[in-house]
Amino acid sequence: MTDAVAFLMAMAQALSAMALYPEGHASRERAVETAYGKLSDLLGAEGVVFSYLGDEVLYNDQPVRELRDWEWSQKLASVGLQRVQFDDTVTTEELEEFFDLILSRVANRPTDTSEARQMRPSGIRYGAIGLQGLDADLGGHLETATIALHVAEEADAIRWLHDEISGGKDLPLAEAEAVVRALGVAMHGDQEIILPLLQIRRFDEYTTTHSMNVCVLSMALAEWLGMGARDVRSFGVAGLLHDLGKVKIPIEILTKPGKLTEDERRLMNQHPTEGARIIISSEPDLDLAAVVAYEHHIMLNGGGYPALRYERDCHTGSKLVHVCDVYDALRTRRPYRDAWPFKKVLSYLEERSGTEFDGQLVGAFTKMIRAWEPVTVTDREAAPTEDPSPPAS
Repeated sequence: MTDAVAFLMAMAQALSAMALYPEGHASRERAVETAYGKLSDLLGAEGVVFSYLGDEVLYNDQPVRELRDWEWSQKLASVGLQRVQFDDTVTTEELEEFFDLILSRVANRPTDTSEARQMRPSGIRYGAIGLQGLDADLGGHLETATIALHVAEEADAIRWLHDEISGGKDLPLAEAEAVVRALGVAMHGDQEIILPLLQIRRFDEYTTTHSMNVCVLSMALAEWLGMGARDVRSFGVAGLLHDLGKVKIPIEILTKPGKLTEDERRLMNQHPTEGARIIISSEPDLDLAAVVAYEHHIMLNGGGYPALRYERDCHTGSKLVHVCDVYDALRTRRPYRDAWPFKKVLSYLEERSGTEFDGQLVGAFTKMIRAWEPVTVTDREAAPTEDPSPPAS
């Protein structure tokens, strides 16, 4: 990772030198040569890939934490250079041409689009990370795309996080944010976006599985709506933590294979308040996540829970997570009903648009999910179909 940081810093210096000095100037050539030397230290037989997702830099799909909020990451992403691959055949001349392309795009200058240049072999490939769907069967399984991540590791981190809070400790914010970043990376394959949704394997894993799915759906919808990287990640954290209050609910209620009694339902309905209390007492800066935890079961018409003392509008994040929460819950099989079919779930959301759900968010969500087709990813083990599911989201 140190070599990757060294190359990117040398690249930034080369871009600055090229912006200041004309072609052929010694300072310009020296900066490009230095950058090429740092790149050569990285290159292997398979080359290297850098991705720029807003303020996040990825090196071969692993976050470069030292360059969080690096200004060039945002610039590259904004001009359609979100993913750049350097092959071992790259030359100094090609690197300088690529740097010139970057400067031209950032400055909105015309670039050389001649046929001769377009057809010339190059050791650099680049482009935007698109939003293309996957031609997949609704019931099929897909490994974690082209991303070198194991979803099971993130699930283990969330289980540990829940155990920490259940034991009376503060919310481990760094670990929660790391899971969200990893899931954000897993969403983006090579030139497409996927939804790495988990299947429930065991009854007692429902909260973990559901929270991760809602996190992914929330980030996907926020990105579909055109939000910036920071907002997408904030909505992802809110989605991941929306059911955090369930750590205060007795396990026998959470895992009851059937409908709850009135007393059990009353206790279950306390989880939004408990979740908000846990989040805000542990991390005051997570005000959005706390608000979403409190409001994600409140309907657009004021119904749901907890009951509002005064009529008011809920936060956009709460309304967005509510749609994603209900979608994933209805797509999960329960002891007293099968998982709802894809089309039936979307019909349910559309029928309650304007009363339970925000109409614009439902419209965006249904367009998004229909365009992509839901893709299920297992966490290393196939989900046994006989496992029961919990009673309610």
